[in-house]
Amino acid sequence: MRVTFMAGKRMRTLRAVGALGAIGALSAIGITACSSSDIETPQSQPQVANGTKATLALLETTDIHTNLLSYDYYKLAEDKSLGLERTATLIAAARKEFPNTMLLDDGDTIQGTALADYQAQVAPIDCKTTLGVYKVMNLLKYDAGTIGNHEFNYGLPFLAQATGSAFDVPNMSPVASQPVCAGPTFPLVLSNVLGAKSQQPIFKPYAILERTLTATTPDGKTVSAPVKIGVIGFTPPAIMAWDKRWLDGNVYTQGLVESASKYVPEMKAKGAQIIVAMSHGGLDNSTYSPSMENGSYYLSKVPGIDAMLIGHSHQVFPDKNSTVTQFNLPGVDKVKGTVNGVPTVMANFWGKHLGVIKLALNYTNGTWMVDRNSSTAEARSIQNADNSYVAVDPAISQASAAEHSATINYVKTPIGSTDFRMTTYFADVGDVSAIEIVNQAQAAYVQDYVSANLPQYAGIPVLSVSAPFKSGFGGGNDFTDVAQGNVAINNAADLYLYPNTIYAVKVTGADLKAWLETAAKRFNKIDPANTAAQTLVSTYPGYNFDMITSKDFSYEIDVTQAVDSRIRNLKYQGAAISDTQSFIVATNNYRASGGGNFPGLDGSKTIYASPDASRDVLIAYIKKVQTIKAASNGSDRSWRFTKVATAGQVTFKAAPNLVALAQTNGITNVTQLQADDGTGKGLAVYSVNLNQ
Repeated sequence: MRVTFMAGKRMRTLRAVGALGAIGALSAIGITACSSSDIETPQSQPQVANGTKATLALLETTDIHTNLLSYDYYKLAEDKSLGLERTATLIAAARKEFPNTMLLDDGDTIQGTALADYQAQVAPIDCKTTLGVYKVMNLLKYDAGTIGNHEFNYGLPFLAQATGSAFDVPNMSPVASQPVCAGPTFPLVLSNVLGAKSQQPIFKPYAILERTLTATTPDGKTVSAPVKIGVIGFTPPAIMAWDKRWLDGNVYTQGLVESASKYVPEMKAKGAQIIVAMSHGGLDNSTYSPSMENGSYYLSKVPGIDAMLIGHSHQVFPDKNSTVTQFNLPGVDKVKGTVNGVPTVMANFWGKHLGVIKLALNYTNGTWMVDRNSSTAEARSIQNADNSYVAVDPAISQASAAEHSATINYVKTPIGSTDFRMTTYFADVGDVSAIEIVNQAQAAYVQDYVSANLPQYAGIPVLSVSAPFKSGFGGGNDFTDVAQGNVAINNAADLYLYPNTIYAVKVTGADLKAWLETAAKRFNKIDPANTAAQTLVSTYPGYNFDMITSKDFSYEIDVTQAVDSRIRNLKYQGAAISDTQSFIVATNNYRASGGGNFPGLDGSKTIYASPDASRDVLIAYIKKVQTIKAASNGSDRSWRFTKVATAGQVTFKAAPNLVALAQTNGITNVTQLQADDGTGKGLAVYSVNLNQ
């Protein structure tokens, strides 16, 4: 037997030995004939009686971000709250529970940890080596996956190599001359990213997987019955802005609805009885646009889609207690787990949950149909009810031992020292101990470049913005925390989380104010007269809370005002900034190219698009400085809250028992109210006195 599948425009061939192993494993869990639409299958098929029923469990992982192990490479310590090695235990349990399962991944898989960066950028894998995360996913016998936005972070040549694909795009050699590289043993599908030259999807848009179900006939007998399941993938069209440096001129995107409307009928025509959409995006019911970031709400309305796996938002769905806006839209059932009637699941991020959709199938008039009323969805946590965690699957750490060890050795490389603790625990209330060194590195880099290469901009002040990339979204461990003492590469990766590159933009004072107004969405509007406790921090992401940290710059954020009316007393070197005053701002490619939807930042203001990674710039700066000092590198807080007396407490969350640290870093107006906020995430509740 030979197993074949398409990658790009050429046919790949796998020898039977690997395929037979996969089929054997799938037979053991009750779903067989491992295949895509291109796999050869027996000609004879058993007859299925009308009224036969089956349950197909779709198992979803999403936004794994190469968190293979329960380990934090920035802290060099175990973190039981995450890791595919624990999700693997849930996968094994689900396979025992359900006779028919399919394991699918919704993207943002190959980027996100120091291990990912090590294999992509520091010691890039060769063509014959399978990427660590795909090696583990092969071991877990995934059935299919799609491509998230972060898959594009390392560029198209690396993505092609890592996925065992060939891309017919302008900046790569002809498809026929591209090598056949090791990739996952399961199909990766993506329908809405097309090559600028070929005008065809760079990945196979969909696959039709032929499986054998364990089913029950109307008279109660257990039988084996064939089914054809179509899986189709989608990624956010906003990748064209976020990774413009790699994608511009090479690929273009289509809207989710447009792509689905083309390919779902085609899949049906080729025999797909069940259609599963793997959409790396959340829900948004604002007016539909082909470029919208979170188009899954409208995707659910495309006729023929029977189930939907979503991601990107790093949230849990279904969740009856969710207060997240996207899960409280009309047509969204956050209890049952449906979007406009379509069974849907989002399995959080970093392996914290396993999504499970139980599709109830009825065989009627010669085909399988989904009974939506009897289908259910749930997200299963790796954290037990008693706050303990499920056991790890030891096979995962064994499979990734070499990559794990090499990454640890790399991140331990010393680059300097610090005389203070650099953290983001209190960044939301003004602490810049982990922010200023990043801003200094970026500003110095851009200033040097402008001085040497852009004389037309001489004399224009150079500023820098950065954000607290880790600000507690994932719980008490999800903060930057660099201890006093030696600084190593893992600490630099903790200070700068993403594989961005440095960009410089030229803006006016009005642009700058609009930028900071947008960043100030981080805060809820506070009513000073309200005697009840009010939550300071909104759901606006911490990684979009851009801030300036400079002795020359100052501004206030008035949280009693509405969004877009909060920035006050904007000054440079003590003088009020005019709307027409010019500034150069060092930032990253994501922000400069439109990431976060900041007004005016759409790529048109970029004056320098550096090829150098932001983290590498930071590492070089620390090596030059050698000793990072609190007085000169971690205490220049440019922004303050406008003072206001409040009748009730204003609260926020951070890791527990850190008031002394806050005071050391100049934040003297916070008090801990509760050491445990009750969520099981290791967070405490603090109050902040806005009148100090």
